[in-house]
Formats: sequence, C-alpha cells, structure tokens
Amino acid sequence: MITSTAWVPRGFAAEFPDRKPFDEDEFSRIAEIAQLKLDDARDDLDEARADEEAEADDAEPSTEASNGDAAPVEMEIDDEEVKDTPRETKAEKKKKKSKSKKDDEDADDDLKEYNLDTYDDDEGDGEDAQTMGMFGNIKSLAYYENNAEDPYITLPDNEDDSEREELQILPSDNLLLAGRFEDELAHLEVYVYEDDSDNLYVHHDLMLPAIPLCIEWLDLPIKTAPTPTVKGNFAAIGTTDPEIEIWNLDTIDALYPDAILGAPTPSTSSSIKKKKKKKKSKTPMTTHHTDSILSLAANRTHRNLLASGSADTTIKLWDLTTLTAAHSYTHHTDKVSSLSWHPSSTTILLSGSWDRTAAAADMRTPNTVSGRWGADADIEGVRWDPHDNNYFYISTDAGTLHLHDARVVPGTLAATKPVWTLQAHSNGSSLTSFDVNPVIPGFIATGSTDKTVKLWNVADQKPSMVVTRELDVGKIFSVSFAPDREVGFRLAVAGSQGVVKVWDTSTNAAVRRIFADRVPESVVKEGKEERVVGVEGGEESESDSEDEGEGEGAGQDGEEQPDGWESMSDEE
Repeated sequence: MITSTAWVPRGFAAEFPDRKPFDEDEFSRIAEIAQLKLDDARDDLDEARADEEAEADDAEPSTEASNGDAAPVEMEIDDEEVKDTPRETKAEKKKKKSKSKKDDEDADDDLKEYNLDTYDDDEGDGEDAQTMGMFGNIKSLAYYENNAEDPYITLPDNEDDSEREELQILPSDNLLLAGRFEDELAHLEVYVYEDDSDNLYVHHDLMLPAIPLCIEWLDLPIKTAPTPTVKGNFAAIGTTDPEIEIWNLDTIDALYPDAILGAPTPSTSSSIKKKKKKKKSKTPMTTHHTDSILSLAANRTHRNLLASGSADTTIKLWDLTTLTAAHSYTHHTDKVSSLSWHPSSTTILLSGSWDRTAAAADMRTPNTVSGRWGADADIEGVRWDPHDNNYFYISTDAGTLHLHDARVVPGTLAATKPVWTLQAHSNGSSLTSFDVNPVIPGFIATGSTDKTVKLWNVADQKPSMVVTRELDVGKIFSVSFAPDREVGFRLAVAGSQGVVKVWDTSTNAAVRRIFADRVPESVVKEGKEERVVGVEGGEESESDSEDEGEGEGAGQDGEEQPDGWESMSDEE
C-alpha cells in the first residue's frame, strides 16, 4: 500500500542529483547510528532472554520425581547384541594404516611430474618464459583508467553520460513523494511527473525502517540558518517508529538519513536502556516522541520549525538548526492525527485529534489554547482555507467534512457549531484524506475507504459535488493537489493497491465548466478523454477486492446532483 504522498514545487530539485560520498566522515556517522541501533537490539535480546529464564524457573521440570529428586534414567542393553558385534584386532588396524600410507605415497609420485610445488613461482625472463605459450605476451599488457586512453578501443564511452541523462530533473518537472509498504519492506519513492509528456516514473527510492505514515517536504537544509537565499530539497518522514527521519532528496544511494529527530545521541548512549523502558511505557516525554508519528507540518514562514503530532498524544515543535525539540504540547488526550499552520498568523498551529476535538494554539504560549472545536467522530484531517484564512476544514472517521469559522470560538464543546456539515462519503467509510486546492478557490478533493475520489465546489459556503471517480487504487489513503499554478488541476491519488495516479481534473467537462473561469486559460486542458497518468504497483489485497461497489455520490442532505455532475462510464 501507499500511505501518504507529498508534492515538491517546481524549481527546488537539483537538475542532476549527487551520489552520496562514502568517505571517512560518512562512515563514522553510519557506524555511530548503527551502534546505537545495535545496542537497542541487544537490550531487546537481553530482556527476551531474561523473560525466558524467568518462565523456565517458574515451570516444574518434567523429569523430577514425586519426592523432588531427579528420576534416574535407565538404558536397556541387550547382552546378545554385544556378544555378536565383531571387533577389529590390533593387527588388522595396523594393516589398514600401512595400506593408507602407501596409497598416499603412490599419489604423490603421480603428481610429481606436474611440479605443483613450484607452480606459483615467477617464471624467468629467458627461454623459460616461452613455456607460457599463449600467455607469453602477458607483460606487455597495460591498464588504462578509462576507454578514451586505451588505443585499442575506438568506441566512445557514453555510459556515464547516459546515466546522468536518466537522472536529470528539468525545471518544468514536479517531484511527487510516496510512502510505500510492501512485502514487509518500507520505502520512500521519489517520482518525477512530466506534465507536458504525460509521464510519471520512479526516479529513485530510499529504504525506511518502518511503515511510513506521513511525509512533509522541507525547503531548508538541516543545521542551516534560514535566509531567503538558502534553499533545500528535503523530506521529513514519520513512521510507526517514534523518530522522524530527514532525507536529502537531491542525493541518491544514501544508506542512512541526514538527520533523525528524537533519536538518542552518542552523548546519551549510557541512558539508552533507560529511555527504551520509558518508550515502551508510552509515557509522554518533552524531548522526544514515544509512539508513532502520525502528522507533520513545516512552517513556510519560519522555515526552521517543524511540528509533529504523535500517537503519544503530544505535539512537538522541532528546530531544524539544532535538531532538537524546542517545545512539547499536551493539549490533546488522544492521538494527534493532523496538523496545519495558519497561512498568515504563522505562529498559530491547528491540530486534530482522535479525542474528537480540533485545537488552535499559539506556539509561543505552550500552555494556552486559543480555541477548541468538537467533532462528531475521530478527526482524520484539518486544513486552513488558503483563500480565506478565517475558515478551516475538519474531516472525520465518519465520512463527514466540516467548515468552521475560526473567529467564532465556542465557550464549551456543546456550543460548537460548524458553518456547514457535509456527508462527503457514505456513513461507515472513513474520510481518510482531503485537500484544498491552493490555486483554485472553492475547489476541494476528498478520498475515502469506499475507494472513491470526489471533487467538490464549496464556493459561497454552498458545497456541491462536481464529479466522483474510482481510479482503481483500492482504498484511498492520500489525495493531494499539485502546488504550482501551471499544474493546479493535477491531483495525486494513492491507496491500498500500491498505485500512484495523477489525475488532470481539468480534462473533465464538469470541472472545466465550474472552475475554468477562476484560473488562466493556459492551465486548462480540454480533451475528449480524461487524462490520468499512473505507475502500476502490486495486486490488490483480498480485503480490498471484496465488496466492490459504487460511491453514494449524494450531496449535502441528499440533494439532487448539479448539472455539472457526470457519472463515469465503463469505457472511461
């Protein structure tokens, strides 16, 4: 399955990615990380052995007698068998030994003619050298560092050039990041999306230690002071492990991440075992997470800040210049599933939790929550509206989507009332992912475990469904719009079948009719057929292949579909 996706805006990826140099510094860093992981594994092994020994001591041995003494073990021996067994005499043994020695001497005489004792000795320079026969000219052979210097090779050596060309990323290309888990292996796949040529392919991938749950793109190199001229291309990845890995996307063949947030350092290696016991108890800590990382959010204004939400119910604010947790927040009582920074008030962080509340808090005041809004089910996602910063959206596990006015802060949870509530997907199907288009106002996409993607027009606070599609990606875990204006209609969809697809929604007639007047004509592509570009993955699991059915496709309160709605035919 593919659990999460994230776009990289155009112009940030290096045209030719570098290979990770394996020098002494890199070797020392990897050895340091490997040693910490090895110590962790040894602690686990010691604990497991201690538990086994404790269980063995508690259990009574089966060989003990009723009076507590060990029961004797008796073996029956047949005297007749012993008598009938033939025994070799000393004379027979001596005869066999003498015969074996003679055979060895005869074998040595046969091999003497081949002069094997001096087989590896250097040959002489005179007539003895002629005995090498066809290898007589071996000393005249020369080694050349490359084909261009060898006079006997006339073919040009273009292998490096062709490989370099394959790795090239053009300024007009987008990168698409996808977290894949398949056959007990976890990867971060880096796709290149070429919009002009309708091409999507895997550029390179990175090995991850556990199932990826969330991905966030970073535009600042780690341990670097944020300045307008400094740009980077990194990815922060949260997994089922309590650490956050940061990888450089402009480097291929890397063995380990460039940084790990929340991991023990060599200076604290003496307390690894103590920390590990605390980690197992799931007790919240101020310096690191103790459970899975469920959500990440990078601050685009204060670029050195990264927020993370965890299953340990805490939110951590990380400083990428020091790679440490600057603050820890505990205003939720259950898993923190989603985070979103306010577009204009850049210190306000919106968080959604499985405690069925969304909270807005100023990160400068750790113990103060500006507002808290309730929901009808566990919250799966939260997003600020990029076109009107006074509003934000909440999606839930019950398939509903809510719009809230941040200026109306309820005094109690009972007084919480959204601007509108939309049953986006059938009740019983979780609204696993949704995204607000950053370029086109009022354009929202939702994805669900019912295997459908739905596009919505929410302009003027009147939500209505535009179109629904099944893109054959299984249960949908991620939908995300491309960030650039030139590709604002492109929607990445991924799910349980391990397939990533990019849908150019502007090729749908209903989408063009409703949204085309909100963007320049140059970004709208008309065509008779809808354009979907994908990279096929593994087969669908048995659980996904069951209960194949169409999405409900109902608007708010069971309204009839607007004129712009179209159903998908079998041919399409």
